Amino acid sequence: MPSTYVLGIDSSTQSCKALLVDAHTGEVKASGRAPHPGGTQVDPAKWIGALEASTAGLLERASALSIAGQQHGMVALDEQGAPVRAAMLWNDISSAGQARDLIGELGGEQGCAQLVGSVMVASLTASKLRWLRENEPENANRTTRVLLPHDYLTWHLGGRKEATTDHGDASGTGYYSTAQRRFLPEVARRALGKPVALPRLAAANEIVGETSAGLKIAAGTGDNMAASLGLDLQPGDVCVSMGTSGVASAVVDHSVHDGTGMVSGFVDATNRYLPLACTLNGAPVLDFGARLLGVGQKEFSDLALAAEPGSGGAVLLPYFGGERTPNRPDATGLMHGLRTTTTREQIARAYVEGLLCSMKDAVAALEEATGIATRRILLIGGGAQSEAVRRIAPQIFGVAVDVPQTAEYVALGAARQAAWALSGEKEPPVWNVAASTRYQGEPRPEIYARYVDTRDATAGWN
Repeated sequence: MPSTYVLGIDSSTQSCKALLVDAHTGEVKASGRAPHPGGTQVDPAKWIGALEASTAGLLERASALSIAGQQHGMVALDEQGAPVRAAMLWNDISSAGQARDLIGELGGEQGCAQLVGSVMVASLTASKLRWLRENEPENANRTTRVLLPHDYLTWHLGGRKEATTDHGDASGTGYYSTAQRRFLPEVARRALGKPVALPRLAAANEIVGETSAGLKIAAGTGDNMAASLGLDLQPGDVCVSMGTSGVASAVVDHSVHDGTGMVSGFVDATNRYLPLACTLNGAPVLDFGARLLGVGQKEFSDLALAAEPGSGGAVLLPYFGGERTPNRPDATGLMHGLRTTTTREQIARAYVEGLLCSMKDAVAALEEATGIATRRILLIGGGAQSEAVRRIAPQIFGVAVDVPQTAEYVALGAARQAAWALSGEKEPPVWNVAASTRYQGEPRPEIYARYVDTRDATAGWN
């Protein structure tokens, strides 16, 4: 019996990555990649070019495809379906003032969280619609439809017929009710100042269209949701991703409404929920520490592992770019507890412990907002490549830490969704692809306790 292949596509901020995957086993058979332009505003036509380049030679081998895209981006279209301007991406924070205004209009932080699952921030699509209304009224008047990046690419591949999205990516717009699992067109209208067409919400395992060659197209989703699907996150798992920033996420069975703003209450790519807590400072904390000590990452890791737990009392608050969890946008990095006897090894370990304690803050926020009990940490991202991070993490988190093998989990999750939609089954296929290495260690709660004392004692410092 010949194999059936599906195509998973990750249209991220930096690039478009495609994986051709066996629909039954999850084995990757081929891949492609093409860069995206940099910046915070991008012509959507550039995404189409990268999509075509990365999937060349792969599309004709697949039976179905799914696209996972960067969340929150605003693709505003006119009556003819043409973009009225460059897409405003998640990392365009020019709409911060508009986010604050919308919070006030929607009943304050708690009211906003109750309505849409998250407290409005500049990254959410609704904030960008309000920015468009206030700063480019002519473009706002021309806008008749708004899509997310993955919606736009799915619509394009399907011949630009019906526009669709999924509940996961929709939950990051700021005009979707996570409790009722439906769009709130009145919120989108409030943001833009006029009615605007929204895509149809498709089921997680739905085939929403076909390419001109007959390739079936699944609903697609957001990148965080696809990563969760690719990793096969289960209740009790918390995924800690340490890339440029840090993200802690978990799969739960109920909608989450955190009025503190530290946890965003998204929907996942199945029929559950995916609350996220983010930090602004991730793996670059380790890069800075290594640069400060004049060593490479391998030697930096060795130095950290040579020091005793607790770093001889040295504590790092790694808020080099401000911080979001806790909310200290003007904070800077801080090292506390240095003595004339402090060693290079202890300083290196303090950097690792500080980064992990910052991520434990995100995990703690997630636990408080959701009521979950963390049974296992899945550690991914560039920071997870550090042996010191892997070995010290169980001491900080207090549970076993699994480090999955390096893989394109967003594209893999998109492929799994495509295989699911193609199968017609009620649940996604079971793929044994996320092989991992387990790290265990004696919990050292006193390290995090000292970090918390330092964090709280320096609140208000810049």
